[in-house]
Amino acid sequence: MVRAMIGTGQALAETGAESAEGALDKSPLYLRIREVLAEAIASGRLPKGALLLEGPVATLFASTRTPVRQAFALLEAAGQIRRFDGRGFLVGQGRGGPKRVVLTAEMLGLDEEAPALRKAPAWEAIYENLEREMVHLSVFGRHRINEVELARARGVGRQVARDALTRLEALGIVEKDERMRWTLVPLDEQRMYDLHDIRIALEPLALSRAAPFIPLVERRAMTQRLEEALAAYPALSVEAMDGLETDLHITCLGYCPNRELLIALRRARFMLNVSKHIIGVSHRMPADEPFIAEHLAVFRALDVDDRTRAAETLRHHITVALPKVIERVAEVRAAHRPDMPAYATPVVR
Repeated sequence: MVRAMIGTGQALAETGAESAEGALDKSPLYLRIREVLAEAIASGRLPKGALLLEGPVATLFASTRTPVRQAFALLEAAGQIRRFDGRGFLVGQGRGGPKRVVLTAEMLGLDEEAPALRKAPAWEAIYENLEREMVHLSVFGRHRINEVELARARGVGRQVARDALTRLEALGIVEKDERMRWTLVPLDEQRMYDLHDIRIALEPLALSRAAPFIPLVERRAMTQRLEEALAAYPALSVEAMDGLETDLHITCLGYCPNRELLIALRRARFMLNVSKHIIGVSHRMPADEPFIAEHLAVFRALDVDDRTRAAETLRHHITVALPKVIERVAEVRAAHRPDMPAYATPVVR
């Protein structure tokens, strides 16, 4: 699941940022991950040439990938790691190839005496796959979701299933009906138009407010990722494309100091999940890259501190994105039929 980081000391949970609850200190999670990795590199526990990938590192920190990606950007800017073949980072500088080492908690100092930075909530173990399944299913109409059957299907307790559904509810993927039963909200054209109206109205404003607070080193790392992706397209993974979307629409906007504005935007972020999961269904990249150049134009405006142009460029990007998303959803609806999970029942009206 994707999340944003905002400035130190600001409230995190309501903006969709990494929760600091249960953490060893109150600094942002990505900074604590950066410090742990930097210390492991300096001590030699992470040897020169060790390959670092977002997924395995996130698992060791009981984290999602977003703060790991942010930590990597800071370590890269400091010259402690370098990019490797678009698939990850190598510890240290030079031209040598990767050293295949298996990362362990002990290697990072996350042993019994120095536990992981935060304990992952139980619902996170089932959330990502559940979100993907729900988004796919929403393309085919409204469905009733049985909480007990969901828990049984995932092999978890009912409370864990309920917590995952509550997270989906915050994004507007599911809702409760008048009898307090869980219902999957259908993804039709009208809903996509409505959500895009919210994004067009609020994201440019959030960006203009966030711009002064986005760290320069982080913004440059995002720009570099976009330039490399543009050169490599279409040889990009779904995860890489999702990361680029997250950089602008979640991480950058997450620096907006207006907490209420970010809360208002939270449900509209569902459209980013739609793009990610719909591409994941088809495994087909569009013939023309869908947004990378447009994102770069936003960052170019931020580079010269032209917030007005950055906001208008973002507004245009969101506007032209809608027909592309509608087309992809229509293609999936025409070419696929969902595998109906045991916990879901179509609602006929």
